[in-house]
Amino acid sequence: MFYLQEYYPILIFLGISVVLAFIIFGASYALASSKADSEKLSSYECGFDPYEDARNAFDVRFYLVAILFLLFDIETIFLFPWAMTLSQLPALGYWSMMDFLFELVVGFIYAWQIGSLEW
Repeated sequence: MFYLQEYYPILIFLGISVVLAFIIFGASYALASSKADSEKLSSYECGFDPYEDARNAFDVRFYLVAILFLLFDIETIFLFPWAMTLSQLPALGYWSMMDFLFELVVGFIYAWQIGSLEW
């Protein structure tokens, strides 16, 4: 029975957190104003009207630019550990990274040539 006493503070903490979550959720639901004004109905940074049909065609260029950004961003992250250990790396480590950078530049030039970066 002694081991159950060790879990009472956790049970009390869990109970208080659940009750507090319901109080906060209920208060925000009861006190929030749901009147639409001109700022809520105006276009945001993307330029689309915020309240249209959800089945509208979304321009695929947004996804393409986001994927390209993630791709090149993640690839350039590999430069940091390489730069930190460059003095301990043999020549093979240096030339492997030069090959990686060359392939990264070739991929960037290809994406630029096919017009992926054009609006």
